[in-house]
Amino acid sequence: MIPFRKETPKRRDIKTVVKRYSDHKNDLKEDFKCRCGYCSDIDIWRTTWFEIDHFVPQKYLKNIKDTDYSNLVYSCRSCNNSKRAHWPTGNESVHNQEDEGFIDPCNDEYGLQFLRGLDGKITYSTKLGKWMFYKLKLHKPQHEVIWNIEETYNLINECKEVLKEIDSPEIKDRLLTLYDKYVEYTLKLSEN
Repeated sequence: MIPFRKETPKRRDIKTVVKRYSDHKNDLKEDFKCRCGYCSDIDIWRTTWFEIDHFVPQKYLKNIKDTDYSNLVYSCRSCNNSKRAHWPTGNESVHNQEDEGFIDPCNDEYGLQFLRGLDGKITYSTKLGKWMFYKLKLHKPQHEVIWNIEETYNLINECKEVLKEIDSPEIKDRLLTLYDKYVEYTLKLSEN
């Protein structure tokens, strides 16, 4: 098993008043480093499927405005749709109790609720993590696939650096063909 994610996203203390919470999307994308706050999928291959989630769902907001930056999460559509208005405490100030509820993904404790297998599958490591795992549907294979695509991308880039030192045209051609096929495949993903 490996850590669930490499780093915890951190929101800046943005107090800018906006008309619509969607006006914060670019700032959220930057603060969350182009990753879903919940599943940590990167948005490179799913750019049109990223949205803004209200960490505390809008129907429970009393003191928090629906445009408050501190309550917004850069989220893939899958996690946003799975989370919906689930909020077992019913209280905007109480995020979880008795191993049910959520932890803000910008809190270091969030990442400790989950682990990743070497194959990219997400698993839970705590009782609260189990509850969030099933509510967010982190068992969906898309999370594993996107993680593996990103790992492959990183490996290809490492190979490209090694290629600079290799003097074998045959190996270079084979690796460049692999890279071209990979790029072609990922471009198809972003078109759909």
